[in-house]
Amino acid sequence: MAEIDYSDDSIRSLDWKEHIRLRPGMYIGKLGDGSAYDDGIYVLLKEILDNSIDEFVMGSGKTIEVTVSEKKVSVRDYGRGIPLGKVIDCVSKINTGGKYDSKAFQKSVGLNGVGTKAVNALSASFVVQSYRDGRTKKAEFEKGVLINDLPEIETTQRNGTAVTFYADDTIFRNYRFIPEFVESMIWNYVFLNSGLTINFNGTKFFSERGLYDLLTRNTDAETLRYPVIHLKGEDIEVAMTHGQQYGEEYYSFVNGQHTTQGGTHQAAFREAVVKTIREFYKKEFDASDIRASIVAAISIRVQEPVFESQTKTKLGSQNIAEDGPSVRTFINDFVKKELDDYLHKHPADADAMLKRILQSERERKDIAGIKKLANERAKKASLHNKKLRDCKIHFDDTHERKQDTTLFITEGDSASGSITKSRDVMTQAVFSLKGKPLNCYGLTKKVVYENEEFNLLQHALNIEDGLDNLRYNNIVIATDADVDGMHIRLLLMTFFLQFFPDLVKAGHVSILQTPLFRVRNKKETIYCYSDEERQRAIHKLGNKPEITRFKGLGEISPDEFGLFIGEDIRLDPVILSKEHGIKSVLEYYMGKNTPDRQQHIIRNLRVEVDFIGEEQAAPVTEDHIEAEVA
Repeated sequence: MAEIDYSDDSIRSLDWKEHIRLRPGMYIGKLGDGSAYDDGIYVLLKEILDNSIDEFVMGSGKTIEVTVSEKKVSVRDYGRGIPLGKVIDCVSKINTGGKYDSKAFQKSVGLNGVGTKAVNALSASFVVQSYRDGRTKKAEFEKGVLINDLPEIETTQRNGTAVTFYADDTIFRNYRFIPEFVESMIWNYVFLNSGLTINFNGTKFFSERGLYDLLTRNTDAETLRYPVIHLKGEDIEVAMTHGQQYGEEYYSFVNGQHTTQGGTHQAAFREAVVKTIREFYKKEFDASDIRASIVAAISIRVQEPVFESQTKTKLGSQNIAEDGPSVRTFINDFVKKELDDYLHKHPADADAMLKRILQSERERKDIAGIKKLANERAKKASLHNKKLRDCKIHFDDTHERKQDTTLFITEGDSASGSITKSRDVMTQAVFSLKGKPLNCYGLTKKVVYENEEFNLLQHALNIEDGLDNLRYNNIVIATDADVDGMHIRLLLMTFFLQFFPDLVKAGHVSILQTPLFRVRNKKETIYCYSDEERQRAIHKLGNKPEITRFKGLGEISPDEFGLFIGEDIRLDPVILSKEHGIKSVLEYYMGKNTPDRQQHIIRNLRVEVDFIGEEQAAPVTEDHIEAEVA
């Protein structure tokens, strides 16, 4: 092998914007196309919003305006405004900002002076304008490069800062903002900042009771075993209750930042709840029985928090303040006193909590025997698991590509064969179903262990004891675009929502979009995901191109399939509407037939008839399908 020259000429220094554009993942996590809640485009919005939130925390500006239309994002706050002489520096010089004075921003989330600069560098267009004391200053950038430095002028606008940007579509390919993800982010901001109003695309977001409102909004009221317990102290706020769902569900925050991967504070809270409840009831309950079905939120404020990455999704180990107790001790002392006091003062709630814990204990013991046998079978099957074609990198690894880890759940051997041959073996795994899975609506978790397919899927994901050791960041349901494929999707989503709802709520479950048509001539091939795209492709290629209708995934060759599960993969995230709880959604769609569902089908079902190069859709009348849905 020839020796590689390593000399002075090999050393290259990048300026700030070049480094951010070359290694964007270091600053904003995964890039993505907007189909996942933690994709980079949402981090760009968050970085701008964080600055406006810090202004509110400092007592300046109670309203923030946010507008997202197409690919344009605008944020306008009414804080103090960036000092006019530093507008350009604050958005284009690393380690420049107004938060290094710990007296002014003791418990701010953005302390490294990188966030806004990263947004600037990763935007095709970035415009910042500050309004301050009757004067305004505006600057315009492209990909971090200053292209227009406008002079200061007088203004009648209120003090504050306005930022408008378009994410660079050469970095964020085929991206789009999903309103539900933006709304979830904004709700979290107002839950954590009582008195703050955020207007998003004309809708007002406001919260009076903080984390109490968060839990009541995100939890089915009809499933709560007792009212939400809401505890507040200096630098800490907690809300918790028990529901009827399986698993544990936590919302944790540090200095207003949603730590989606938890960290020291969340772990400390889980430990403190178990310890306090054992001491209150004077019984050594199993920790899993205490935490089963818990829904809780915790928010703390820390001086100069230490996160495990620039995206600030997991808190490291540290003290609450420079000379204060550790985060773990601080949270344990607070929960021990406040939760114990609450339970003594509210005996009815304490009794309801005890009943829920005892119910979890009974359920655990009821399935202990079958669980042991099922786990032994799954362990043996894992050695020769024909259902799972695993990948080499997993989400619980420390590998830098762990965010890309994906499990495709497919129907039948032909579809799984195509994906298996075309996948990235480093990060993409395939789990093959033998047919339609069981409709598990209304069944207990015992069925997860009794049903071999469900048990093997649970073990493949490694979610039996929660999401801490989840093996794949993305769980993608890949079924045919026909009636049977849709039914399998619903059955799988029922399984996840019934037994692992936190997996869906955390944004890990998606539906794979695959093309319905291939339109081509001798020079060009266009894959179309809808009839509208097919019509545009026909118009573009002209002269009667060849049109292929894909009936099933197994018909797509491995070479072609590789095009649809690589960089240009299209995913539809499974998002549960907050207006409809899990219980009501599953009962409506997967429970016994009801008149409401029958009428819904009659109103919406349409029959598509294929002709040569054409499709027609006709509404179906009640006479056509009454016997089918009765």
